[in-house]
Amino acid sequence: MDNSKILLVDDEQDILDLIRYNLEKEDFTVFTASNGREGIEIAKKELPDLILLDVMMPEMDGMEACTEIRTIPELAGVIIAFLTARSEDYSQIAGFDAGADDYITKPIKPRVLVSRVKALLRRTSGKEETNSSANSSGIVIDKDRYIVFKEGVELSLPKKEFELLSLLMSQPGRVFTRELILSSVWGNDVIVGDRTIDVHIRKLREKLGDSNFKTVKGVGYKFDD
Repeated sequence: MDNSKILLVDDEQDILDLIRYNLEKEDFTVFTASNGREGIEIAKKELPDLILLDVMMPEMDGMEACTEIRTIPELAGVIIAFLTARSEDYSQIAGFDAGADDYITKPIKPRVLVSRVKALLRRTSGKEETNSSANSSGIVIDKDRYIVFKEGVELSLPKKEFELLSLLMSQPGRVFTRELILSSVWGNDVIVGDRTIDVHIRKLREKLGDSNFKTVKGVGYKFDD
């Protein structure tokens, strides 16, 4: 995990300097940008492993930047986490809707933030794929390339949507509880709520259709052929 590349996007220079200092102490390579548009250009050039995005920024805000990044093929596997003072539920839901993997609220102690960053990167680097692809109901998952095909059409999914789909399709017909989904996809080191799962399921239904994703009220979700 050392030498992972992290992009910080925030319009407050003192915040950039503080976070950069603490991440570089842990041997991360850190790039910075002061607005969403600049952040996208740096991301395309440097291909970071993780992007920390503020929400409120000039020229292009974090939500817009996150949405655009998720359309760029070469950045399909990047982890995106919002780091913002906006703590409202609707703002967090909007962040996950835009394709974020995590939502971290300021203020946060630098050491805690570093731990969150390490947890997010660990969730990615520690995964072992049991097979390179899975096929069901016209949906093909290529785990080696992080690509999903629906009836031959290639789709680009944010990392957490991809991992949630992979989990559900790993055992068609099995009901996965909310607790198991949270621990398997987000991990115990990252704190998210039940509504996060609902947002990601809704996005999968929008992209892949309703028919395969079943809600089991009070329990969780399953994928049916």
